Amino acid sequence: MNKSKKYRDRIYIIKDIILTLSEYGELNQTALFSFCGLNISKHKSILNNLEKNELIQRTEKNEGKRTINVFKVTEKGRIFCQEIIDPYEKLFPRKNESSK
Repeated sequence: MNKSKKYRDRIYIIKDIILTLSEYGELNQTALFSFCGLNISKHKSILNNLEKNELIQRTEKNEGKRTINVFKVTEKGRIFCQEIIDPYEKLFPRKNESSK
């Protein structure tokens, strides 16, 4: 079976979000999802869950007449990534290709 999109476990999506925010400091939702290769409607619940658990922080910023949401990783999010996700990835590395 030849799929154009590869499956990515939820834990790795979370890590990608946290690492991307760590790298860029803060990003709006569109840029964050674009850099992480995610679909806004499909993966927005993950972002909301990360915010609810205080792993990322949402701030509203005014740009002219528009208000945009900007996200940044919290210290709790950095620690979670280092202490939970990194060891998990060492035990269960990402698959380069889905080969069956």
